[in-house]
Amino acid sequence: MHLLFQALILQSIPLLCTAASNQRPFLFDDLAGGRILNAQVEAAINSILKDFNTPGGVGVAVVQKTPESGWRVETKGYGLAKVDGTRATEDTLKLFDVLATGLLISNRTLSPRISWDTKIASFVPEWKLMDPTASSETTIQDAMSHRTGMPRHDFILPSDTVPNIIRRLRYLKPSTGFRELWQYNNHMYTLLSYFPPLLTGIPFETYVNDFILKPLGMNSTTYFSKTADESSHLADGMGRDGVNQTEDVFGMGRVRAYPFWAPNEGKPGHVLSGAGGFDIERERYGEGRHPVDGETVIPEDVIRRVASGVTVATPAAQFPELSPIVYGGGQMRGTYRGFEFIEHGGSVLGFKSQITRIPNQNFGVAGKLDWCLIFIAPLSNKKYSVLSNDEPFGTPIVEAIKFRIIDEVLNLEAIDWSARFKSLITAGLNGRPMPTPRSKNPPLPSLPFGALAGIYRDPGYGRLELCPVSVSPDSEKKRITLASASASRSCRELIDEIPTRLPGTIVDPHIPTFIARWKGYGVTHVSFSHFEHNLFNVTGIFSIPTGNSSKSDKPYWVQSDTHPNFVAEFFFKGKTIGG
Repeated sequence: MHLLFQALILQSIPLLCTAASNQRPFLFDDLAGGRILNAQVEAAINSILKDFNTPGGVGVAVVQKTPESGWRVETKGYGLAKVDGTRATEDTLKLFDVLATGLLISNRTLSPRISWDTKIASFVPEWKLMDPTASSETTIQDAMSHRTGMPRHDFILPSDTVPNIIRRLRYLKPSTGFRELWQYNNHMYTLLSYFPPLLTGIPFETYVNDFILKPLGMNSTTYFSKTADESSHLADGMGRDGVNQTEDVFGMGRVRAYPFWAPNEGKPGHVLSGAGGFDIERERYGEGRHPVDGETVIPEDVIRRVASGVTVATPAAQFPELSPIVYGGGQMRGTYRGFEFIEHGGSVLGFKSQITRIPNQNFGVAGKLDWCLIFIAPLSNKKYSVLSNDEPFGTPIVEAIKFRIIDEVLNLEAIDWSARFKSLITAGLNGRPMPTPRSKNPPLPSLPFGALAGIYRDPGYGRLELCPVSVSPDSEKKRITLASASASRSCRELIDEIPTRLPGTIVDPHIPTFIARWKGYGVTHVSFSHFEHNLFNVTGIFSIPTGNSSKSDKPYWVQSDTHPNFVAEFFFKGKTIGG
């Protein structure tokens, strides 16, 4: 039996829920007084979209509260929401997360009671980590502030139950010591989503609906993909197929729509609900009161606790106008041009998000590139939101627009953040170190290549079958076949699918290579190409249906980094092969 190497972490997955577009938590007079989204700001937004040559669009919302006028709301869409040319509007669905653990901590009727300092091992039977100190000492605050020593390990997320995901954490290697370093880990939010069913018997999604959404009058908000998918306001996440980055980093190529990512069809208890549903909403609940009748839904001390810094997320400022960043329970805290801000972003395939507020100046900026934006009374008196559906450049687009709006509100001279972010992207791509080329006659593995093929298993990551690939060097179309006649039926099927499912995927006929299916988020296949001795370069590949079966198009398009993502090393112990 083979063992799967645990270092295959190819994709990050902050996964999030959706909200129906007719949700309108603010019932106050919109746009009373001066507008933030004035002609000058709108021109800047359109200019930023043009700078990045985006095929998508943004939805912008501005929320502010003044003593004279109360709540004021501005919303508007810019650019495109769908590949078919549908314009983006403020009604396009966007990102939404929830807060539940703070309510459990505030619940005096729970037995046993929990607090921010309660150790996970004391009440979660499935909990255990590889590091014995982290396993016994991790508290709720540690899990929320990402200081368990665990890196992302996002690749294990899909297709499992919440208790089983928690049980598998013990098999995942830490990368630092306990409480030594901030490392974002979505599995900690999956853990948090387990608290409501464990402590109250109520499924996480139901608990959030009954104790947060309904009390706030958010009757259209949903965790379930079917509801969002059936709405008429769901945006496409947009990708760029066939861009030659050497010629134009910001080329549009052929615009492609990503398939709707949310897999939760209506059954509560899904593993993705907690990972995407916990870390943003606290920024929107403000002081936790209903925006109309003022009734407290989330206690104020919970809101403030999770916004207080615990770990250092960014030790050094990226730009002179910014500061180092600290992280609390799902929120970042730092300064921009001398003004303190509190924020947290999110990212799913095709959609990016950022919510920011500046509490000491009675306003906030919520910047989002995503498909669900819902505002509840924010802690600060002004908030702004930007949302876009451009996959490769969504984050810099939303950040540039966010900062432009902050500059407008603070009456500061506007900084050209678009130019700054574009320069960073270009420098990063151009300055990316090229992989060391494989020598013409590298040392071979300890065993023949054929012996390395087969099924590998790991209690944390699961099952992987490596199929040996052979490419004809004489064929113009590089005919792909199995390198071993004794390969399994599933390998034969995989090789037969490569020309259709993985078009344009280049396999060097001179380099021994294995291909494997992987049921991961944003990764459908992985390739292992030999480098030297027992080392193989590992590349994640995402095969995406085009939805077009005509002869003028291909049925699938592929996302794959031109540089290998990771290196895997095979090791041998007796008759056991591991990787």
